[in-house]
Amino acid sequence: MNKHVILSCAVTGAGDTASKSSHVPITPKEIAESSIKAAKAGATIVHLHVRDPHTGQLSHDVSLFKETVERIRESDTDVIINITAGGGGDWIPSEENPSHGGEGTDMQTPEERHEPVGELLPEICTLDCGSMNFGEQIYISPTDWLRRQARLIQQSGVKAELECFDTGHLRFANQLIKEGLITGDPLFQFCLGIPWGAAADAETIAYMKSRIPENAQWAAFGIGQMQMPIVAQSVLQGGNVRVGLEDNLYLKKGTLATNEQLVDKAVNIIQSLGSEIMTPQEARIKLNLRNPHGESL
Repeated sequence: MNKHVILSCAVTGAGDTASKSSHVPITPKEIAESSIKAAKAGATIVHLHVRDPHTGQLSHDVSLFKETVERIRESDTDVIINITAGGGGDWIPSEENPSHGGEGTDMQTPEERHEPVGELLPEICTLDCGSMNFGEQIYISPTDWLRRQARLIQQSGVKAELECFDTGHLRFANQLIKEGLITGDPLFQFCLGIPWGAAADAETIAYMKSRIPENAQWAAFGIGQMQMPIVAQSVLQGGNVRVGLEDNLYLKKGTLATNEQLVDKAVNIIQSLGSEIMTPQEARIKLNLRNPHGESL
């Protein structure tokens, strides 16, 4: 049982969800405002992607990240910022020539994926620890690329959140730790229920947490209807949690949610189990993070 829980909110994500809910924030102003509302509702961390303001689709534009982060930092709301470093990794083989990417393919090098992190120096960034079948496409993150990216994150002083969508990703994350590419106590995120990765259930959480170092911190999230059950299971098994519109659009069946509503619901679940939410400052100390201005604590 975790009595002091770090609560993350994944604010907008990269999927084609903006067409399904008007609550999904699109512009930097909307993403920042939704992040601030989530923080005021109790989120310790906000996890950020950015979108093309005109189409609502995923964007890698560093200027959009910059505007979003600056708006959050300039507000009077304290929250830890966690920027995605997953970047472009979507591969859809061309029907005409499978050795080439077809329509919808979106690939970036490790250096390109790291660019917003290196420029903006958030306190945390994600590192997707392997390739996988991701729905109907393939997410590509080769091991040599991950080593290069881990080294860039390490050199920037940003904390890597090791995102593991399956058990093989755990094995490679542990290899990065063994090779000295992860500084300090490692931070894991178990990403559950995504086709076709690890299942969103209590048994999977128990297995995954049994395969990480004793000094590691970990969290888990489930997508869709499994979002809140995984919140409860994570707390009960000693971990931290994540909610947000990246992973789930609904407050309950038939009712579209906002980020702050999902955070509020998670807070109620956590408190009903007898636990409390960590403040950003408490989490900074727990995770040994840099402060919001990029200086060591």
